[in-house]
Amino acid sequence: MQSILKQLGLGAVNPGTWHGAASYEDSSAPLIESVNPTTGDVIASVRSTTPAEYDALIREARESFMTWRMTPAPIRGNAVRLIGNALRDNKDALGSLVTLEMGKIKAEGDGEVQEMIDIADFAVGQSRMLYGKTMHSERPLHRMYEQWHPLGVVGTISAFNFPVAVYSWNALIAAICGNVIVWKPSPKTALCGVAVQKIINEALAGEDLPPVFFLFNDGSNQLAQTFVEDERVNLVSFTGSCAVGKKVGERVSARMGKVLLELGGNNAIIVDEEANLDLAVPSIVFGSVGTAGQRCTTTRRVLVHESRFDELKNVLVNAYSQVRIGDPLDPETLMGPLIDESAIERVEAACTAVREAGGEVLCGGERLDRSGNFITPAIAVAQNDWDIVQTETFGPILYLIPYSSLDEAIAMQNGVVQGLSSAIFTDNLQKAEYFLSHSGSDCGIANVNIGTSGAEIGGAFGGEKETGGGREAGSDAWQAYMRRQTNTINWSTELPLAQGISFDL
Repeated sequence: MQSILKQLGLGAVNPGTWHGAASYEDSSAPLIESVNPTTGDVIASVRSTTPAEYDALIREARESFMTWRMTPAPIRGNAVRLIGNALRDNKDALGSLVTLEMGKIKAEGDGEVQEMIDIADFAVGQSRMLYGKTMHSERPLHRMYEQWHPLGVVGTISAFNFPVAVYSWNALIAAICGNVIVWKPSPKTALCGVAVQKIINEALAGEDLPPVFFLFNDGSNQLAQTFVEDERVNLVSFTGSCAVGKKVGERVSARMGKVLLELGGNNAIIVDEEANLDLAVPSIVFGSVGTAGQRCTTTRRVLVHESRFDELKNVLVNAYSQVRIGDPLDPETLMGPLIDESAIERVEAACTAVREAGGEVLCGGERLDRSGNFITPAIAVAQNDWDIVQTETFGPILYLIPYSSLDEAIAMQNGVVQGLSSAIFTDNLQKAEYFLSHSGSDCGIANVNIGTSGAEIGGAFGGEKETGGGREAGSDAWQAYMRRQTNTINWSTELPLAQGISFDL
């Protein structure tokens, strides 16, 4: 562990407030302890940001934006290229820190850093493609076009389950658009935030650029509320629960700010009569137990045709019995710990609720007698309309639900308040296309013969309904971090008005 911290430039106590390569540190400010969920031991500490430091940080971010927005976009892209290269150099160490602090297995920790590298590469190319459209004017000798301008200060509030990747989706795209970024990581993974900031600082050292990436840490969430309500922050990108996201959206909208919400998911996989279980089963298991069920794209419901129900149930129970639970740094481990004690309690409560509703817990939901936050992944037979099934339990519990027709399955899949990710497993082309049609999935992500998790950065990531409607990462998600402006140039010697209106003085 110490070698990982040393490689990333981290100490026992680390400043948590950064404006570019410089840091503030009030020694009287409380510490945020980074706790290893595998052992319960403290890894290191991060100093909280004080209100005065926060105010100075935002003021400097506003000032820095005035310079950064005038930097040509390809040069901004080059800065992101340097960051991507620095992430490559630190992939192993940063991936290990993600595993230590969050608890996901090493392969997933490394994969999360790879996502950062991939989005950096994507952003470099995008920096030369911030296109606007040219339109034909109805007035003679007029030229009409649109262009995109940076917003200003983009605020990012990230969740513990993806402590580095989701930040990069926002920060690196927002940066090439000409914005400066202020990041508040989850207090449960504050050390990862400081490590990323240090990597960025080292990558940009000597580049003669203004501070672009800012960081503050808040253990009490009091400053987070100030951040959300701060009129100097032009856009707030929030990743978290639906309940908290609603409040964030209301508060940002009340001050007429922009908001980008990536909230919960109650994701379902449909397994029909013609599904290939050799594809479906690994996808279901990975989707439900990966990151110990603590992804917004985690597979939470499997809607299986009644003719395949017993077959799939037996195969899944057998597969779950083979899931190796333990130290996430061990390459043999498939599922690490949950983030904390409250996460364990939520899974236990969900199992109890299933039994009280008349369902059956087929396996799992039991604490392991060892240090750390370990529980066995659970499978339960349930009904889609039960309150517990309608609720996103952020942990490894999977609900098996039978159906008789595809329309019934799609209705159940869509019959939740969230709308993030969805999938169908079928070898029937017509059913696959129907699932993707207007009559099919209502989610932001809809897959065929691939699971609900593991989205690629090339596509826009996000969902509908109470998932928030935001889009991050690829496609045209860059437009969320810019403002659109329509321009009309009259290069004639007359002043014709639109719609042929005449206005003579």
